[in-house]
Amino acid sequence: MKNMQRGVFVSLKKHGDLRGCIGTIFPATDSVAKEIIRNAIEAGLNDPRFYEVEEEELMDIDFSVDVLTEPEVASKEDLNPSEYGVIVRHMGKTGLLLPDLEGVDTVEEQLSIALEKGNIDPDEDYTIQRFQVIRHKES
Repeated sequence: MKNMQRGVFVSLKKHGDLRGCIGTIFPATDSVAKEIIRNAIEAGLNDPRFYEVEEEELMDIDFSVDVLTEPEVASKEDLNPSEYGVIVRHMGKTGLLLPDLEGVDTVEEQLSIALEKGNIDPDEDYTIQRFQVIRHKES
């Protein structure tokens, strides 16, 4: 278990609002522990949607960690946004959306957001993969 490799997403929330989220679909390090550390630092410092997390904010930030299962080829009918995350790909472009996100209730919403994140036109011939996560949250 100590040397298990997996993709990991780390999300930072401040007072319930997203403050940073960075992840890897496939592992970039040699263990889940190192992957979590790497992505937590990246989420706090390098998420392009947010300014860097300041030291005085740390006590107000809740962390969650999603450890991804191996992605598997899927069709639209195989998806369920509360159970599966989705990866869409087309000609070198990739969009990913984690499962069980607030406000994402249908497969159509899930695919639409993932396609937008990957800058993929919905009319293009894209591939779909699904995955599950083991979610760890601060309580």
